[in-house]
Amino acid sequence: MLIRRAFYYWQFIAAAVLPLWLVVGWPIFGAGGWKILGVFVGAVILGLALLLVAVLNFARKDVRRGRIVSWADVAMLTLWHALIVIVGFYADVAPWVSILVIVVGAAACWLSAWELYAAARRRVRTVMSQIDELARPATLADGIRRDPLGAHRMQPDATVIVVPEQGAER
Repeated sequence: MLIRRAFYYWQFIAAAVLPLWLVVGWPIFGAGGWKILGVFVGAVILGLALLLVAVLNFARKDVRRGRIVSWADVAMLTLWHALIVIVGFYADVAPWVSILVIVVGAAACWLSAWELYAAARRRVRTVMSQIDELARPATLADGIRRDPLGAHRMQPDATVIVVPEQGAER
């Protein structure tokens, strides 16, 4: 639980730290010139993608309430963040790592969106089953069926008597 809670907080910090690492790491480890400009633009896009995944995770009520992400989130974020750190060291030597960052980032975004959808679907199903339970007529212990909403319904053959209040203005 400690690891999942740490990732809950880390995902927001990572949205700023990891793109900054790319902007700092590339010049230190040999990239120069126009590549730095490309890395800067890529780092901004990466920061927005990291923030999007963090917001999708945060949008789930169970994540907000417990301040912990799921184990699937931990695995996906660990892989994605590790690849981002590796890109800061070796992107000039191994450009395929940058492609892996994009693919794993898309998978992380998809996973977060799917988990949000599944959590919302579970909550809607719970609410709908509670509504169905309330609307269903109940059978009392003596065998008489009672409709919880029936007390407020009018019978078609019922007589309505209107009694005006005293002192009411028209």
